[in-house]
Amino acid sequence: QVQLVESGGGLVQAGDSLRLSCSVSGRTFRHTTVNWLRQAPGKEREFVARIFWSSGSTDYADSVKGRFTVSRDNAKSAVYLQMNSLKPEDTAVYYCASGTFWGQGTQVTVSS
Repeated sequence: QVQLVESGGGLVQAGDSLRLSCSVSGRTFRHTTVNWLRQAPGKEREFVARIFWSSGSTDYADSVKGRFTVSRDNAKSAVYLQMNSLKPEDTAVYYCASGTFWGQGTQVTVSS
């Protein structure tokens, strides 16, 4: 089982940056992939980025490539999503997830 807790959301202006954190715990999390997903009001949940814990390899959605960076800190058992050059269309609840386990989400609101 894996437990995930997000933090770091907030209200920012377009062009600003935010860093989301996902605290990861559980017996096997170091062998997992941790995904960041988001869901905007009235829209389906969508993939944002992922990191393969063991290798550190990353993938990104085209919509955030070049603006967002996902990373992990082994010592802190945490995954981060650094979001730069934020746009109003990035407004959503952001979740970290691994397999069937999800965090509770953190709200990111970007004003124009």
